[in-house]
Amino acid sequence: MPLDYPIAEQTLDNGLRVVVSSDRAVPIVAVNLWYDVGSRHEPPGLTGFAHLFEHLMFQGSRNVASGQHFSLLETAGASLNASTFFDRTNYFESLPSGGLDLALWLEADRMGYLLDAVNQENLDNQRDVVKEEKRQSYDNRPYGDSYERLVKLAFPEGHPYAHMTIGSMADLDAASVEDVHAFFRKYYGPNNAVLTIVGDVSEADAFDAAKRYFGHLQAIPTPPPAPDGTIGPITDVLRDDVTSDVPSDLITMMFRLPVDGTPELDAAGLALDILAAGQSGRLNRRLVRDEQIAQSVSGGALPLIGGVSFGTLTGIASDGVDLQKVEDALLEEIEKLAIDGATDDELATVQAQAERDWLEQLATCAGRADEISHYALLFGDPNRINTRIDQIQAVTVDQIQAAAAKWIRASGRVQVTYRRTETSGAQE
Repeated sequence: MPLDYPIAEQTLDNGLRVVVSSDRAVPIVAVNLWYDVGSRHEPPGLTGFAHLFEHLMFQGSRNVASGQHFSLLETAGASLNASTFFDRTNYFESLPSGGLDLALWLEADRMGYLLDAVNQENLDNQRDVVKEEKRQSYDNRPYGDSYERLVKLAFPEGHPYAHMTIGSMADLDAASVEDVHAFFRKYYGPNNAVLTIVGDVSEADAFDAAKRYFGHLQAIPTPPPAPDGTIGPITDVLRDDVTSDVPSDLITMMFRLPVDGTPELDAAGLALDILAAGQSGRLNRRLVRDEQIAQSVSGGALPLIGGVSFGTLTGIASDGVDLQKVEDALLEEIEKLAIDGATDDELATVQAQAERDWLEQLATCAGRADEISHYALLFGDPNRINTRIDQIQAVTVDQIQAAAAKWIRASGRVQVTYRRTETSGAQE
């Protein structure tokens, strides 16, 4: 079922790609800016820099005082934030359409003139903020370091996906103002970004506004490409067993998967959905409903473009149940799918779930803007938002079995287990 969201594109003289999708249904406009820099671009010794800039970008620029970026937009009725990922960094805001000029001016000022505000005091302050975020989200949260442990097992040292976006605190401690400035000059320029505008504005007015606020910014030298992360499926089993003060025993498995944008990755993702998505997933039916050995199960694919993706399966043991039973059941279901494949009904179910999720994502201006930026930056084709459902619907049961047999195997996985200490068990 092809969608027909309007997509118009222009590239400014400085290389900024601007994509506009006009939607006059509600007086809202979404501004979404993706930079082609994420943790996979970070060389050894500079890990965590893309994420650091996610914080620094809100601390002022040449014409915006520290703290004013949030306050100006929120006063105009905006919701805004930013995120860092392996493959990209993005900055976004949604607000009443009368605030479009304000949002574009703020984004352009920090794209062009952020470094006017990045001094030693500012760097030290935001470095401390990142450290506190790591303590809260990774170190002091139950299971918070699971992905960090998994990627270290799943990828060899030096692989572009072998470290998390939070980076190394030692690298951040060692970073000088000059290091930070050099990283920004390398990646944060108009010709290394995509600006998407979606909502209550005409195409002509949106392009004119983009030129007015961004057109004078200077292009940066072409950034170096990210290192090639092409690697095949995991071929052995690596484990990391943790005893900790956690609420329940938990196991998480990770598998390397095909690169994003391929039918093989779509098939692998649907295979994981057949196992773990929703109440109808095989793992939920067996482990949670029938045998009641798990409180919950979850999983899915994480698409990446740097030569490989990955997927996970997680089970949380029911109280009093040996975690080994959960692990054994997970592995049995993984092998059944690889050997016997999926049924037509199972495929139709997960395809319908994927369609519903995609339509929900595109239903808001903000969600649509994010996906347009995603496909424009990483694939060069924002119109993929209109054909994504067709790609999912084209996957066959044979493709699912082939993907599962190659990529999602009991004999080719890494896993982290968390078991409660005796003290935490006794307290419960």
